[in-house]
Amino acid sequence: MSSVVGFDIGNSCSKIGVARARGVDIVANEVSNRSTPSLVSFGTKSRMIGEAAATAQTSNFKNTVGSLKRLVGRKLDDYSIQHFEKPFVNAELVDAGGEVGVKLRYSNEDHVFSATQLLGMFIGKLRDTTQADMGGSAASDVVISVPIWFTDAQRRAMLNAAEIANLNTLRLINEPTAAALGYGITKTDLPEPENPRNVMFVDLGHSSYQVSIVAFSKGQLTVLGASAEPNFGGRDFDRALMQHFAEEFKQKYKIEVFSNPKAITRLAAGCERLKKVLSANSVAQLNVESLMNDIDVSAQFKREQFEELIAPYLERIDSPLNIALEQSGIAKEELHSVEIIGGSSRVPALKERISAWFGRGLSSTLNQDEANVRGDTLACAILSPVFRVREFSVHDISPYPIKVSWKPAPDVPDEDNELVVFNPNNPIPSTKILTFYRKEPFTLDVEYADPSKLPKGANPKLGHATIQGVKPNENGDHSIVKVKARLNLHGIVNIESAYTVDEVEQEEEVPVQVAEGEPPKTEKRIVKKLQRKDDLPVESNILVLANTQLEKYRETENEMHASDRLVADTEDRKNALEEYIYDQRSKLDERLASFVQPEEKTKFLEALGEAEDWLYTEEGEEATKSAYTQRLDKLLKMGAPIAFRWKETDDRSKAAAQLREVVNKYTSVFENESEKYDHLSDDDKMKVIEAAANAGKWLEDMMIKQSEMPKNVDPKLTSEVIQKRKDEVIFSCTPILTKPKPRTSATEPKAEEGAPKEPKPEQAEDDKQGNMDVD
Repeated sequence: MSSVVGFDIGNSCSKIGVARARGVDIVANEVSNRSTPSLVSFGTKSRMIGEAAATAQTSNFKNTVGSLKRLVGRKLDDYSIQHFEKPFVNAELVDAGGEVGVKLRYSNEDHVFSATQLLGMFIGKLRDTTQADMGGSAASDVVISVPIWFTDAQRRAMLNAAEIANLNTLRLINEPTAAALGYGITKTDLPEPENPRNVMFVDLGHSSYQVSIVAFSKGQLTVLGASAEPNFGGRDFDRALMQHFAEEFKQKYKIEVFSNPKAITRLAAGCERLKKVLSANSVAQLNVESLMNDIDVSAQFKREQFEELIAPYLERIDSPLNIALEQSGIAKEELHSVEIIGGSSRVPALKERISAWFGRGLSSTLNQDEANVRGDTLACAILSPVFRVREFSVHDISPYPIKVSWKPAPDVPDEDNELVVFNPNNPIPSTKILTFYRKEPFTLDVEYADPSKLPKGANPKLGHATIQGVKPNENGDHSIVKVKARLNLHGIVNIESAYTVDEVEQEEEVPVQVAEGEPPKTEKRIVKKLQRKDDLPVESNILVLANTQLEKYRETENEMHASDRLVADTEDRKNALEEYIYDQRSKLDERLASFVQPEEKTKFLEALGEAEDWLYTEEGEEATKSAYTQRLDKLLKMGAPIAFRWKETDDRSKAAAQLREVVNKYTSVFENESEKYDHLSDDDKMKVIEAAANAGKWLEDMMIKQSEMPKNVDPKLTSEVIQKRKDEVIFSCTPILTKPKPRTSATEPKAEEGAPKEPKPEQAEDDKQGNMDVD
């Protein structure tokens, strides 16, 4: 069965949704958390991803990478990378073939991984978590939510990352749109399209702030306007707290927190906890053990201080609200409600600021942390043939205008050299046909029309496409070339195809204008029409990652994934061996003491000690999975007889009790239910009683003999033998006891006692003629 899965990949943590017959379930990871840290960490033998990376982050900070979502699709010299992301990434950022990458130490060697590769690794972890939840079924199709402000390059990088993880992305959906889908699809009271319900969605996450206004009507939603502040989120509040406490601890404890990456990581975790506590309390305590130089730090902080600290950030709240409202073309009074979501939306001062802008109270009917992932999963269910979902159309938009430019043909007078093909807030998907008059191949440059609207420093150029095979028409004049540009469901632009058309004349019936009151008339006229002629090859170079590079990334990921699995399995066998050594050593002096012979115990302890000594040698520390398995199997073989004797003591008693129950049942069956078995012969009855009695006598004799044997020798009577004897009694007695009762004659069944007898033919005739009822 195909999977129906949604991924909400957050900058701090990510969530997985799976569609079931009863609705959407949020998948818990290996430690039963409903969200997984968006981190990848590299060790000497393997990678640690998600929860394991979060655990290793403090001690392995230089080889741990976060902010994966914000690194993909960007270059190293991108303004956002240098000014906004670099302070949040402890590892060294480098160039990785035109994309920002990270230099890391892995398997005792330096490696450079691109941001797309790193995100692919993390998505692979989400895939494995999903498959474990689905009982091993392969996860294949997925819908992934992305920020509104993601550029074409970032969206393509997200798709490539999913492909590296061997997943098929059915759709990239804007995050507020995903939340809106989860909100609207469950509503049964939506109005008609003529009078839609307008709802504003405000999403303040860990690293970005997004606003979207959506019109809901029966069976559909339409995004009217959207705006975002890409570099403003909850992490900025954390950073403000960190800078405050770094200065305080400098004076109080004489330490420089920002000079030590490990201290930065610990203080960041402490400040994030403090922020969450202050959202529900007026005062909170910050405590960080061994922050730096073995110094434990503590400080008390009030909510009023926190709000004063983040006041400059709160000033940035209103602008996206106003821009989204202006784009939507509606008045503030026409907003039905404002839904607030996102992990950072719990900050009271932030909610108060938005509520003051709206003039009314805010709504929080959606789960603030899981609204996006539920919408992602529902979007996947709509696109998947596996589920039947209530019909609900999603009309999303692309925020940035896109233009196409070209070199004008020298012999085409007054030809423009550029055209905005997709306007701001253009619906997606969308297709536009461009017309050119050419005698030879030409190139189209695709770029964003207004770079000022992009995230600061983003490259506005998307690439180019060359239309090949163009030549003069049969008359030597310009060919009419049609070029199809498409903004697809992911919000990605492509020059999809090109073809030539001929202008042909043909005779058609066309309507003729007549006087009022006269019947309509038509006449034959010659009309000119365009007829598709030849398809033209298109060589597109619009931000496409080469197939060879993508395949190389996928092969590398598969190799690393297999290596991680082998390392995990090897570690599991090593731990199993170590655990067995200590477990058996303690049990030999406790519950197994009376079940082991002195010589046997000595040999077993020697083997355990030898295995322990080997385990802590250099060879044992770096051994292979098969070496651990071989030594464990050897010990298990020695310990199995001892454990068997101990286990048999309890199992034998239970099996004996079951056999006694069967014996008692069959020896007294004819006393308790004599009428039921009246049809059985005395010989049959005796066979049942004798079989049960013999089994009972055998059991008691064997149990006496077994009780006379020492516990530290292999038992003569085992639970398996007793179970076999019980089955023999049941199999021999059941056919006898289930014999059917004989019939009274060959042709008719014996009448049941008390049933009325059928009258004889002559008696029936007499009844007809002479008998009557008496009142």
